[in-house]
Amino acid sequence: MIRANFISTKGAWQVTPADTIVLDHEGRHRRRVTMTATRGTEFLLDLPEAVALRGGDALILEDGRLIEIIAAPEALAEVRCTDPRQLARVAYHIGNRHAQAEILANRIRVRRDHVLEDMVRGLGAKVAHIEAPFEPDTGAYEAPEDTHAHDHKGHDHKGHDNKGHAHKHDDHGHDHGHKHGDDHKHDGHHAHVHDESCGCDDEHAPKHAHDDQNHKAHDHAHGAHGHKHD
Repeated sequence: MIRANFISTKGAWQVTPADTIVLDHEGRHRRRVTMTATRGTEFLLDLPEAVALRGGDALILEDGRLIEIIAAPEALAEVRCTDPRQLARVAYHIGNRHAQAEILANRIRVRRDHVLEDMVRGLGAKVAHIEAPFEPDTGAYEAPEDTHAHDHKGHDHKGHDNKGHAHKHDDHGHDHGHKHGDDHKHDGHHAHVHDESCGCDDEHAPKHAHDDQNHKAHDHAHGAHGHKHD
């Protein structure tokens, strides 16, 4: 079964999606599950960790096709406040009960819960029952939304494999084919490069220079002070 391993966040992709899938909030917060899109595309969502998907995001299949995420409407309670102070107060008490909440400009959306609804009414807020997508705040301790995001603008995922990420040693300046022989030269501009195949240690280069100089000096000494024997 084809897999979906990457996410392209809303606004990061511009191509026409191959299919769409409608999911509520719980369905959009998954790590590994088999899914069937609206037009019958079957795939395996396979992410390193669970990610909170949002309406307008897209799942990227292995062959490069996109599956657009559509946030399904849910039964919610919309808490409406008259001013920022009341909004902050209501948000504090909702958070104190560890309830998921979507905070908007002058209202807060939560899942319907009569106990929670009675509490916010007691704080002076008004409550209305609505049907709408639920996009609660992810929380300060969760990973950023784009942790597993993948920019899909102008990027072709077809045939995407590790070949495109192979590293060649010669690209990084490593020469593992260095020969020690007639080509072995030292000058003032190029340092000798040692690798695991040359059998040299750190003192190898200095020895070449000293040995050559000593050899020439030794020959010179014999030439200057040579003795002739009859």
